[in-house]
Amino acid sequence: MSIPAARAGVPTYVEGHGLLAGKNVLVTAAAGTGIGFAVARRCVEEGARVMISDIHERRLNEAVAELEKISAKSDSATQKIPSRMCNVTSEDDVRGLIAGAVDALGHIDVLINNAGLGGTADVVDMTDEQWSSVIDITLTGTFRMTRAVLPHMIERKSGVIVNNASVLGWRAQKGQAHYAAAKAGVMALTRCTALEAAESGVRINAVSPSLASHPFLAKVTPQELLDELEAKEAFGRGAEPWEVANVMVFLASDYSSYMTGECIAVSSQHA
Repeated sequence: MSIPAARAGVPTYVEGHGLLAGKNVLVTAAAGTGIGFAVARRCVEEGARVMISDIHERRLNEAVAELEKISAKSDSATQKIPSRMCNVTSEDDVRGLIAGAVDALGHIDVLINNAGLGGTADVVDMTDEQWSSVIDITLTGTFRMTRAVLPHMIERKSGVIVNNASVLGWRAQKGQAHYAAAKAGVMALTRCTALEAAESGVRINAVSPSLASHPFLAKVTPQELLDELEAKEAFGRGAEPWEVANVMVFLASDYSSYMTGECIAVSSQHA
C-alpha cells in the first residue's frame, strides 16, 4: 500500500503540512488500495490521530500496519492506529464504531464517510437486491454514520464530516442508475444535514470524484471501459486516490472553515 510509482502526467506526491495537527479523525472503509486508505494516510501525514474501520479484517489489519509505518516516518514516535470492524448496514456496528472511536481517541473531530458499493447493471436487468445493496451501503450507510456521530459533535459544538459522493450524482452513465441515485442522495444528505448542524458549529461537505484509478477498480472494470472513461478526462488519466484525498483533507481542515453543505467535484472532465 505504499505510494506507487508515478504514472505519466501524475504530479509529485504532496508532503504533509500539518493541516490536521491535533485533530482526531475516523475513516470508514479505509482498508485496501482506494480512496479510504489514501485519505487515512494523508490524515496521518497531516498530523492527525487516526482511527480506521472496514468490513474486511485481513485488509484492515494490513492497513493498520502500513499506517503505523507511515506514522513512524512522520513523527518521532509511532502512532498506534486503533481500528474496528464495521459494516455500515448494521446499526449496532455503526454505534459500536462511534463509541469505540470516542473511547480510543477521546473525541472525534472529523468523520470521513467513505464506505460505498458500486456495480454495473442496466435498470431493465437490475434486481431488487442489486439496487438495495448499493443504496443501503452507499447512501443509508452514510446516513447511519452521520446520525450516530452528530450528537457527539453537537454536544462539543465542533466537528467536521466529509462524505464521498461522485460526479455521477450530477452526470449520467449507462449501467449506473443505482450508484448514481445513491451518490445523488449522498449529495442531498450532505446539503440538508449541513443546514441542521451549522447552528452547532458542525460542518458537513462532500467530494465528488469523477474517476480515481486504483488496483481494485482495475480488477472489477473492463479495460475498455476504463480507457473510455480516462479519455473523457482533460488530463487523459484518472485521478490518483491521494489526489482525491487531498481535497478531503482540505475540507476536514480549518482552511475550509466557511464551507458547509458543499459538494466539490474532484474532476478534470470536459464540460
